Amino acid sequence: MCGICFAWRKARDMQISVIGSGYVGLVAATCLAELGHNVICVDSDSAKIAALNAGETLIHEDCLQELLSRHRGTRLLFSTSVQEAARNSLVIFIAVGTPSADDGSVDLSCVEAVARSLAGAMNGYKVIVEKSTVPVYTSEWVQNALTSKGHAQAEFDVVSNPEFLREGTAVTDFLYPDRIVVGASSERATGIMREIYAPLIDGSYAQLPSAVPKPEPARPMPMYIETSPRSAELIKHASNAFLALKISFINAVASFCESVGANIEEVCRGIGSDSRIGPEFLRAGIGYGGSCFPKDVAAFRAVTHEFGFEFPLLDEIKRINEEQRARFIRKVRGALRTIKGKRLAVLGLAFKDGTDDVRESPAIKVIEQLLEEKCQITAFDPAAMDRAREILNGRISYATDPYAAAEGADALLILTEWKEFANLDLVRIKRLLRSPIVLDGRNVFSQAEMAEAGLTYHSIGRPTLEVSPSLLKKGQSAR
Repeated sequence: MCGICFAWRKARDMQISVIGSGYVGLVAATCLAELGHNVICVDSDSAKIAALNAGETLIHEDCLQELLSRHRGTRLLFSTSVQEAARNSLVIFIAVGTPSADDGSVDLSCVEAVARSLAGAMNGYKVIVEKSTVPVYTSEWVQNALTSKGHAQAEFDVVSNPEFLREGTAVTDFLYPDRIVVGASSERATGIMREIYAPLIDGSYAQLPSAVPKPEPARPMPMYIETSPRSAELIKHASNAFLALKISFINAVASFCESVGANIEEVCRGIGSDSRIGPEFLRAGIGYGGSCFPKDVAAFRAVTHEFGFEFPLLDEIKRINEEQRARFIRKVRGALRTIKGKRLAVLGLAFKDGTDDVRESPAIKVIEQLLEEKCQITAFDPAAMDRAREILNGRISYATDPYAAAEGADALLILTEWKEFANLDLVRIKRLLRSPIVLDGRNVFSQAEMAEAGLTYHSIGRPTLEVSPSLLKKGQSAR
């Protein structure tokens, strides 16, 4: 390591624990080590810790394996002991799971368990950082949990530092963020958090020869936003609810486009060119999924109800999202006239491209509905097939590539927007299919490409492209 890099790292290092080794915890721990800090990542699951110590990554994320290999055993250690890690750390990030309860509210039992463990590990001043997505007032709840165990408030501060990581790009989202939000109630804690993120705030990390390459587009330096803990907690839920709103809104517009014969791609271009709106999240499809949007919309709704505030817009976001999947099933039924017993090829199982995560995946939900209607399904996904097997329990078949999935199928369904799918040989796909029908739930292809290949093409918010029966008989392409 060059002398400049060594000096930079030495000046920045801080003792940090990250409790939780899921998507947020593992990425945060690894990236904090990349910023020059000494990090202990803790999980109660000894099998996960053993796997991480053995060199496994556990999740599919660009750049993560490289950074784990770079820092494991030096700046990044793994442990099952919360108390031991906390005693050796100034800053403790809580990044455990916060699943939804039956009523949509957040289950804070894992956060509570961590707070209880921390109560026995307070051997000096600590900054306890909420990294998990939690409802407003959780910082006070954690604070009260510690003071009830006899700890004076001067011994610790509770800070809210919400994550804004997208699966598939989580590492670069952490290292090149749009904004860093820190909600703190004391200047001491505020100063420590600034020091943790200093290499990102001042742009010095990006100048390192070993830095993860900056994605395009990315801000030269992030906005650093300091708020109260309550505001920071609310920012996270409100941000995800708003993004889910944009997705549901454009999907509702796409449905209306189908009613009047308009093209949602043209409409999106016109809407997204307005600088007040922007093009992000204006992509019609079969709806949002994953571990964040469904859970956070439900949690935001639950906490507003808890405080007596009516927010019916949140209910409508969820309703439109669920209706989008139902509309796609109707498209499949309409394209095939009857779907019972039909063999369908499915491309995509993850909830989005770039990840192997199938939690709340629209693709899985569509497949489960099709299975209820007695369809036979063969699927392919570049990363998520092993995780899908855990959910679908042998009810579908899996192919080695998209072409093997398509062979002999009555129709091809595209349910995840993997970039690999956009480069398919469509003429070959047509030759392999029993019927030349493609239903694209993510608008991966242009209608011109499908016309060139001679495929009947159903997409979202665009007119259906029909293949002329006379052309099919002659073996010619539709034009």
